[in-house]
Amino acid sequence: MPPAPGEPRRPDGPRDPGDAWVVADDGTRYWGRFGAAGLLAFDPDRGILLQHRVSWSHHGDTWALPGGARHEHESACDAALRESAEEAGVPASAVRPRLISVHDAAIWTYSTLVADVIAPFEPVISDPESRELAWVPIDGVDAHPLHPGFAAAWPLLRSLLTVRPAIIVDAANVVGSVPDGWWRDRAGATSRLVERLTLLAIDGVDAALLDLPGDVWFPEIVVIVEGQARDIADAVESPVRVVRARGAGDDEIVAEARALRDAGRAVTVVTSDRELRVRVETLGAKVHGPRWLPA
Repeated sequence: MPPAPGEPRRPDGPRDPGDAWVVADDGTRYWGRFGAAGLLAFDPDRGILLQHRVSWSHHGDTWALPGGARHEHESACDAALRESAEEAGVPASAVRPRLISVHDAAIWTYSTLVADVIAPFEPVISDPESRELAWVPIDGVDAHPLHPGFAAAWPLLRSLLTVRPAIIVDAANVVGSVPDGWWRDRAGATSRLVERLTLLAIDGVDAALLDLPGDVWFPEIVVIVEGQARDIADAVESPVRVVRARGAGDDEIVAEARALRDAGRAVTVVTSDRELRVRVETLGAKVHGPRWLPA
């Protein structure tokens, strides 16, 4: 969190080269030489974690998200998790990233990481930058005096809290789309696909690919495997969920798509199988061929 413009820094001084102001031609100041990031932690039972900013900060005495300046070469996701841990004691293991929304001011960016709380925790004021930390119900956020930047971003962020994308991958179809000798080792080829999808799940998917607002999404990725590919080893701590088809792979994909759609999820199925396309589109899922997947 930055000091108020014109006020001296706190005695500890800058701790990182990123702790500096960026000044636009019109005099507008933005905190964070490499941009800034914050965490919107969403707990369906308690609401949004908000921080009551101290008076000496920029736009002091307002409410916003825990966040601050990014370090050089630090990803927006890592910065948001680090800052929220420093300012509010948020355990990184207690939240699961869902999306990143970026405000781009040309010379500076602010990235909001929206993350779902998967393990309840109590925030802790762990530095002098917070007057108060509180879980605020969604409908009660606007009742607080909000930081102008957060107030401008909140309508979009709020609308995205109900959006939960999922990608179902027809492993046999995707693996079979590349003539790289996969037929000699179907399980090995499928394992390589899962490794590739694991990196995609960690790095995120461009919002444009999913036809969703925001900038980067971290959708649930489900891989359906069948036949000899069912012999692949279980992935350890992988964010990708592997489903071994009990019968026909297509039937398993349809069942998974139906279950996710019934749960209100935005579903994308990756396959080039025409009959399967018709079946899942009937359920309301979108369909893309194997080349849709980022390399």
